[in-house]
Amino acid sequence: MALASLSLSLQFARFREVARHRTALPRHRVARWIRHALEADGEITVRIVDAEEGQQLNREFRGKDYATNVLTFDYAQDPVVMADLVLCAPVVAREAKEQRKTLAAHYAHLLVHGTLHAQGWDHETGEADAEAMEAREIEILAGLGIRNPY
Repeated sequence: MALASLSLSLQFARFREVARHRTALPRHRVARWIRHALEADGEITVRIVDAEEGQQLNREFRGKDYATNVLTFDYAQDPVVMADLVLCAPVVAREAKEQRKTLAAHYAHLLVHGTLHAQGWDHETGEADAEAMEAREIEILAGLGIRNPY
């Protein structure tokens, strides 16, 4: 099966450890991870932010006053998946360390997770949906040579 085409904008906010995150996220890898999760062609912006911006966006758009690992803003699913994925670098780094994963592997998982959300997958609508989404993430990541994140 041919992979979907992807128009990718990869953005990094200015923050203290941005170089470490840039190293973990070369454009070709980010594109590969997202393309494997896309079921249609996509136009996706990925923005890597600090805790302050992550918290502000989560508060403004989800009413939750803390920085979270990934936020998905989906605008269209058909005929082209259009979305912004915002990942909070300090949260991702902390979680990767706690879960004993490489920073790149955790970013891969969260980018796949966010890309699935952009296409309508949802793990907060019930246990069956959560299990289906996790299974799809595991399948995609295995195809990328990344072990089960759960």
